[in-house]
Amino acid sequence: MEKLLEIKNLKVQYNTDEAVVYALNDFSLDLGKGEILGVVGETGAGKTTMALSIMKLLPEHVAEVTGGSVTYNGEDVFKMSQKQLRNLRGAEVSMIFQDPMTSLNPVMNVGDQIDEVLKIHNPSMPKQERDEKVAEILTLVGIPPERRVQFPHQFSGGMKQRVVIAMALVAKPNLLLADEPTTALDVTIQAQILTLMKNLEEQLGTSMIFITHDLGIVAEFCENVAVVYGGEVIERGTVEQVFARTANHPYTNNLFECIPDLTGSVNRLTPIPGFVLDSRTVPVGCPFADRCSKCTEVCKKEKPSIHYVEDGHYIKCHLYANEVSQ
Repeated sequence: MEKLLEIKNLKVQYNTDEAVVYALNDFSLDLGKGEILGVVGETGAGKTTMALSIMKLLPEHVAEVTGGSVTYNGEDVFKMSQKQLRNLRGAEVSMIFQDPMTSLNPVMNVGDQIDEVLKIHNPSMPKQERDEKVAEILTLVGIPPERRVQFPHQFSGGMKQRVVIAMALVAKPNLLLADEPTTALDVTIQAQILTLMKNLEEQLGTSMIFITHDLGIVAEFCENVAVVYGGEVIERGTVEQVFARTANHPYTNNLFECIPDLTGSVNRLTPIPGFVLDSRTVPVGCPFADRCSKCTEVCKKEKPSIHYVEDGHYIKCHLYANEVSQ
């Protein structure tokens, strides 16, 4: 599969007055054209920072890229000019942001905000055609087109999320970054949005990175999955390989164990022991060592390498040291 996106050994830190937060540590990931990749992991693992890095939208004066690269279609995103970035954002790469409350302009009606995407990236498109496309995308995300004249404060949280999704999809991008796009939606609209995004991929070959906490959505919607912990990818493979449970990183196993078993009687869920890695420090060994039931001395002292347990399926864990390393 031809690569559309390649992230290599990316390191991102946030320099605050209180401390330095190491969000991404040697984060590496690639995405093929037309691929739908699910990215899962606990809050604070670095998933959103990864997505913002792809569009070079990290907060200025706070975020600092200390190493690595992000290459889109063969071009280094961090070396792009402002004009190139404007052409990239919205047309080539779109993002559905996690918080719709802060993603919309409060003094513009929602129709104008969606229309703005088309005006910037298709300046020759007639206004009538733009209006038709705005009405079409609003209908697709479950909003009556006549509400296009209303402002963000007149919409509920779930409806705002639908507006954000409409803005991301209206220009039919080549790469869609979806940061928990269905979190604020009810299950009926969630299913409609997932179907819409799936149709976009089938019709236009759109590639997607789908960030979520819901392993059920990953199983149903994605082709491949990357498990992120401590600012790095610790497991990557197809959905079939990872969900088969024949070989998994201990953290991935813990995520599966958190899912309630509907076939038996269980009084309590099984939480992952300990606390999420403190991102103010960079661990010497495996980032999951302090919470892992299979931790050994080598886990605390040495970072694990990538070990391939199956074609395309790799795990960064010392337990698989006898497998093929990279």
